Amino acid sequence: MTGPLPPGSVVGVIVTRHRAELLVDSLAAMAKQTHPLAHLIVVDNGPDRPARDAVEACPLPTTWLPSWSNLGGAGGFALGMLHALAMGAEWIFLADDDGHAADESTLATLLDVASRHGLAAVSPVVADKADPDRLAFPLRRGVTWHRSRSALGTDDLLPGIASFFNGALFRASTLEVIGVPDLRLFVRGDEVEMHRRMVRSGLPFGTALQATYLHPYGSDEFKPMLGGRLHAQDPGDEVKRYYTYRNRGYLMSQPGMRRIGLLELPRFAWYFLLTKRDPRAFRDWLTLLRQGRREQFHRAP
Repeated sequence: MTGPLPPGSVVGVIVTRHRAELLVDSLAAMAKQTHPLAHLIVVDNGPDRPARDAVEACPLPTTWLPSWSNLGGAGGFALGMLHALAMGAEWIFLADDDGHAADESTLATLLDVASRHGLAAVSPVVADKADPDRLAFPLRRGVTWHRSRSALGTDDLLPGIASFFNGALFRASTLEVIGVPDLRLFVRGDEVEMHRRMVRSGLPFGTALQATYLHPYGSDEFKPMLGGRLHAQDPGDEVKRYYTYRNRGYLMSQPGMRRIGLLELPRFAWYFLLTKRDPRAFRDWLTLLRQGRREQFHRAP
């Protein structure tokens, strides 16, 4: 490119690592959108097993952006978003390598909803690839958790709630206010932290209920307690647990989340000591929580 993109341009950003076979579906969905993307940026966190061939086969104008240091989801999206801003994008459309827009109209629907409601950012409903009537991740409204699309209602917009790294659309001007994802979080909690900043900024955002992004089901690690009235997140993978609990400690100490943070100790004490009956896991959780509160962002051992 020799100059900035035309006004109104949408630039897509995908972050990938060692999953070129899944990335193909995400790239294909981007290329089929009825509202065309001006450019697509793919940040490759694993160029030792490159996704370059898949990217170059995409019919869109693309940039393969390799990073020999694994930046994680947070750093990868930050790099891609900054690159899109530097190109002069007016809108930035985010996607992951293991999910994709459900149909060709997803981006057009997001742009329409954002325009009609004057939104700074908007996301689609993130549904289970295997069962699109089920949410890929549980969605909390107040103290109520929802797991199905039907529970979200039939309006065109669910205000004040969004999933930011799975098909979300941001105005470039929004990122000038809230910034880009925090590299220190690496993975887990980076999306929640962006959501926190959006809420505190006062900018309007929400979920477009007629737009869908398909993603593998990810609700198994949310363990119900007290008949489903409370949940505790308990990933099965040790590395995911490390980042989930450490980053959660940081998040719960931040402005806008401290009130929710007051519930963390009794909720996880109940889960580990009474539901799971694992005092050692509770001690490990406390250790990681304190690391996050102290902003000790070391990579997982």
